[in-house]
Amino acid sequence: MSDPLKIALVAEGPTDLEVIQAALKAILPDPFIMTLVQPEATQPQMGGGWGGVLKWCDAAQQRHHGSLDTDPTLMSFDVLIIHVDVDVSTGEYDNCGPAVTELAQQNKWGTLPCSQPCPPVADTVDALMMAIQSWLGGATPGDRTVFCLPAQSSGTWLAAAVLAPGHPLLAQGECNVNLENRLATLPKGQRIKKNKRDYQVHGPSITQHWTQVKGLCTQAANFEQTVLTVVRSLE
Repeated sequence: MSDPLKIALVAEGPTDLEVIQAALKAILPDPFIMTLVQPEATQPQMGGGWGGVLKWCDAAQQRHHGSLDTDPTLMSFDVLIIHVDVDVSTGEYDNCGPAVTELAQQNKWGTLPCSQPCPPVADTVDALMMAIQSWLGGATPGDRTVFCLPAQSSGTWLAAAVLAPGHPLLAQGECNVNLENRLATLPKGQRIKKNKRDYQVHGPSITQHWTQVKGLCTQAANFEQTVLTVVRSLE
């Protein structure tokens, strides 16, 4: 493609953007332009976190039925990435407030919590995907839609990039819901807090050590494969 790839990102928050952007720099051979469409400053009512992603999906199905590829608000993008951390599988709709709980009942959204015994993480991913697709309702994923579901969170990918492969925190890392938080408790000089600044500083490690990340995180490898399949279909 002669023009830079235009990517729309629906994500839980700014730290996830840093991780996904760093991963894409390793995956894609050419420059790209990524736009964060959720959370978005002009839509504060959506909020952030996975509740914000859920509300974005619900809004998408309210304004458009059919493939997200043909959603008028998304047609200027080449790729749409929808991100949800796999640890959302342990959450409940009540976590997002009574209005969301009521919507979940009205729309018969997929069951939460939906976590399955881990390992393998794939069973939980499959269950969470069913819930996410229920949020979208009649707005169906298109050929240019990519789901990014880091297990248990995007912080796991960061940990896999910055820690030595045999580090105790990485043991069954994709099943450890506390791994991201544990990065902030490492010895001084190694600790990484969950904020945009720290993730920006360490993001290049994800790009540099992406092969290592994929070796430790099956969901990272799955994300790469899906992204490349979509991009190749555009050529």
